[in-house]
Amino acid sequence: MNKVAIIGVGHTKFGRLQGKNILDLLCEASLEAIDNSNTGDKEFDSVYVGAMSPGVLNHMTGIASALVDRIGLIPAAADHIKNGPASGGSAIKAGFLAIASGVNDLVLVVGGEKMTHITTPGFITSNVATITHHQAERRHGVSLPSFAGLLTRAYLEKYEAKLEWISEIAIKNHKNGALNPIAHFQKTIDEFMKSAIQKGKGQWNDVNEFLRDDKTNPIIADPLRLFHVCPISDGAAAVVLCNAEIAKNYCDTPVLITGVGQATDTHIVHEREDVTVLNALRNCSNQAYKMANKTPQDIDVAELHDAFEILEVIESEDIGFFKKGEGARAAHEGLTEIGGKIPINPSGGLKARGHPLGATGVAQVVELFWQLRGEAGKRQVEGAKTGITCNFGGFGNSIVSILVERM
Repeated sequence: MNKVAIIGVGHTKFGRLQGKNILDLLCEASLEAIDNSNTGDKEFDSVYVGAMSPGVLNHMTGIASALVDRIGLIPAAADHIKNGPASGGSAIKAGFLAIASGVNDLVLVVGGEKMTHITTPGFITSNVATITHHQAERRHGVSLPSFAGLLTRAYLEKYEAKLEWISEIAIKNHKNGALNPIAHFQKTIDEFMKSAIQKGKGQWNDVNEFLRDDKTNPIIADPLRLFHVCPISDGAAAVVLCNAEIAKNYCDTPVLITGVGQATDTHIVHEREDVTVLNALRNCSNQAYKMANKTPQDIDVAELHDAFEILEVIESEDIGFFKKGEGARAAHEGLTEIGGKIPINPSGGLKARGHPLGATGVAQVVELFWQLRGEAGKRQVEGAKTGITCNFGGFGNSIVSILVERM
């Protein structure tokens, strides 16, 4: 099997991006990655585009071939990869396999979504809910926020954790996002509180009191409140992959993808023996660790899929960083901060960097690329050599993990 290297990346700003459609965003990230990888004069073998719902949200179904044409990569093969919120991670897996197998030598992988132009109340939540089971779940009004509320309540009760510890993860990720110039939110929660005070919306003694306020931080799915939930975002991210044997022809510091895993769990959430355990993540991360000959103790930095802050807790356990039931306390004790035992989501995570569905899995790898090359600026994890991702599909029923190392 060929070794696979990342030789360049691209990343649009995430947020409410007016005046740009989905194809514009994919082009912007792709061209930046091509320029960053010094491959502008090369012929790409394949292009993989991760996007969950461009047909529904943007009325564009031929998104991959349209991108290839727009950025001048004809006759490269073009595939659109759809795996819910894990579409980006699945696209990277496809690109990895194309090069590892020897079929391709140069591949572009890009993920993106354009979502904020949808003004119909509840449409995005309803569309994302189509990844749940129709008969047993969706027809009864189940949504991903409702699952997250159920999961939070189950975790808090089973492990005697505190909701304040979950809130502290939101505080951490907003603090990290404030250091990330391409994040959707570049303000700390303390800054949000001060802004609300200046606007006369209330008076609070500290951030935790602010986060308990029903008006400024309303309940979304009990016990989860607004600041426990990621935003709806636009954006795209891209990576250029090549055979590692030729990687240094393009850049001095390539990053290797040394482990890839993907696994599934029951599609119906209530059929799981324990809803607080993500068996798909346990399986796919073990696949990635085994392929890379690494263990959780070898990881220096991680990008986990915190669409809801409870997910960062449970993922930090099932990916192997903490024992079951100890993830929330570990975050409370600062172990997941930049500078902590295992920094998680230095990018700001989905909570602050944002979550354009198809872009997230690629954006996670882009952040690790910057971290491992020492290019993450004020959010740099010092000495980072190895990183891993969790890109969460469905409600934990299809998860992708990518493990990367400095070459």
